[in-house]
Amino acid sequence: MKSLLPVLILAGSALLRGEAPDISSVAADLSIPEMTTASPAPGKRVRETTPGWKQTAVYHALYLPPDWTAESRFPLIVEWTGNRYKGKSGDACLGTPEDAKLGFGLSGGQRCIWVSLPYLDGDGTHNTSNWWGTAPAYDPQPTLAYCRATVRHLCENFGADPTRVVLTGFSRGAIACNYLGLHDEETSRLWRAFVCYSHYDGVRQWVYPRSDRDSALLRLKRLRGRPQFICGENTNADETERYLGGIAEANDGAFTFCNSGYRNHDDAWVLRPGEARSQLRRWLGEVLK
Repeated sequence: MKSLLPVLILAGSALLRGEAPDISSVAADLSIPEMTTASPAPGKRVRETTPGWKQTAVYHALYLPPDWTAESRFPLIVEWTGNRYKGKSGDACLGTPEDAKLGFGLSGGQRCIWVSLPYLDGDGTHNTSNWWGTAPAYDPQPTLAYCRATVRHLCENFGADPTRVVLTGFSRGAIACNYLGLHDEETSRLWRAFVCYSHYDGVRQWVYPRSDRDSALLRLKRLRGRPQFICGENTNADETERYLGGIAEANDGAFTFCNSGYRNHDDAWVLRPGEARSQLRRWLGEVLK
């Protein structure tokens, strides 16, 4: 059996320095199925394109739980990934649908349909791994159109329950939960709840238009009391909690704040056992009752 001593030393050293431990200090207990080009089937994760975009290079990743049947009615977890990057702690994100992790860790791969959506370029013909649209306009409309059509497609053809759709995202995707998910009334009404991991719309200004605080507060008004689970590495969630605590528009929100317990800007924490993941799953159970 492989010794755990180096891992324990690594975690202990981080704690002595006042840092959260590295994600490598805890072994994953979940393994996400590789995305294939097969037809959708129970327990499989496949590459799929929503009708209307079949002649483009756009695609998403669709996972059906092992007990899915044509007569099933399951909650739907919709996920947006982070930007493509490599971090100083060895963290990395490809910025592609198949690189998503939150939805699988959130459900454990059970009793939920999970779709990882793309961000579309300005022409709406290709996925993009950096923000949405094409610089400098960063037009979100192609991404929003694909999102709405895909949720409708999954509800009509795969038994996703339109009353139990949860939106989640990491980094760019966490910002997108509000920036895209609450962008307009038509998109906003899709969601029952939100999981935002690392970053939050309005906390700071980014390169795309209307990322300023005043614009973010207009989007936040569309939340209308629906629950958000806000998580981050180190003290990232604390920063968001301070931001929301200082604005009147947040008074109607049902926010839960939690730190992942790791220092990494990496959504792979949810594939590992821990108090943050347990808390997140309890929250999801209450939300989907």
